[in-house]
Amino acid sequence: MLWQHPPSRGRSPCHRRPFSRMPAIPSASSSSRPRSGAAAQSLGLLALSLVLIAFNLRPVFSSLSVVLPDIVLATGMSAAAASALTTLPVICLGAFAMVAPWLGRRLGIERTLLACMLLITVGTLLRGSALLPLLFLASAMAGVGIAVANVLLSALVKRDFERRTALMMGLYTMAVCAGAASGAGVTVPLQQALGLGWQGALAMWTVPAAVALLLWAPRALPARREAGESAFRVRGLWRDPLAWQVTLFMGLQSSLAYSVMGWLAPVLRERGLPAALAGFVVSLSVLVQVPTCLVLPTLAQRQRNQVALAVGLAVLTVGALWGCMFAPVGGIWAWAVLLGIAQGGTFSLALTMIVMRSPDARVAAQLSGMAQGVGYLVAATGPMLVGLLRAWTGSFRASAVLFGLIGVALALAGAGAGRARVVRAAAVPR
Repeated sequence: MLWQHPPSRGRSPCHRRPFSRMPAIPSASSSSRPRSGAAAQSLGLLALSLVLIAFNLRPVFSSLSVVLPDIVLATGMSAAAASALTTLPVICLGAFAMVAPWLGRRLGIERTLLACMLLITVGTLLRGSALLPLLFLASAMAGVGIAVANVLLSALVKRDFERRTALMMGLYTMAVCAGAASGAGVTVPLQQALGLGWQGALAMWTVPAAVALLLWAPRALPARREAGESAFRVRGLWRDPLAWQVTLFMGLQSSLAYSVMGWLAPVLRERGLPAALAGFVVSLSVLVQVPTCLVLPTLAQRQRNQVALAVGLAVLTVGALWGCMFAPVGGIWAWAVLLGIAQGGTFSLALTMIVMRSPDARVAAQLSGMAQGVGYLVAATGPMLVGLLRAWTGSFRASAVLFGLIGVALALAGAGAGRARVVRAAAVPR
């Protein structure tokens, strides 16, 4: 069965070792780093760079959703084309995440991340074009950069922050959530304050991307690929049940997250809330995820295992969603806060468990590629099914059953992925 492991796995001492102390592969930035003020400053600059890169991994999605009606009105874009435009970057997340470990081995993680930031920066800038073919191309460019960066950031944290993994995963996921919240909440106010059209509203997110690119370039350009890195491959990962449980947890929580991002506002409007108020409720839910993402990795590290945390967050996610859909609207703000806590927690835990279940950075990169590659392809089906159910039934009530089924599957995946074990995979010479 998918949820079972060989009995011997639970007996190995390394399977119960806290993830912040798991062995990482030696690197110039971890094993041989002198403990000096200069080294600490360099590590701090690295942490800042990673946080800025992480911040730029979500505005591409959230900024588009708030100006999409303007784009449709100005260009005459069909509903099918608008749906394709919003789905395209998510498909890129799944399709290109799987090649990220290979790129990291061939080019080195630092240089690959630099190329990712270049794609995100140029793609974001070109999204300011009024030409529809260029808008689609630019969205795909940014999506490819985000897909690869998503995977390699987890591996970099595992490699360079072995003793500070919980803190860095917290900062990393917090920055991702902050980027999503900023794209949703800041785009329209800045657009109105600066007198911009939808083109300028999308293109202005080039600024933080360019800042991250310029800050990362001095570190990435002189970096060299680690000796012998391309001579290794990870064996056994795709046959490991634990790896699939981590993958399903990532994909199912993402499916609920993108369903909320795309459809919660229409659900609330169907319940009678004004459009502006529905948007504020969604923004509040996203903002609450920011502190949750910062705290959750440390909380997860302190637990003997993460089963109760994963299952509890899955139950809370579905319960809060049902509250937003059916509870009296007078309590909608409380339900939005609970939903933000739950979804920020599941997202942060999903990324953290990729690191916790990996014995070293090579395996972490491969598991991250598997979890995010397959996971985001699974995630793309959630919003699509919600839309189809709405079209077939004429309301969003049927989606409540869908959310419940996804929640049950998420809890089962979390019960397996949350156990204190590492995947049975190893980096071996080619």
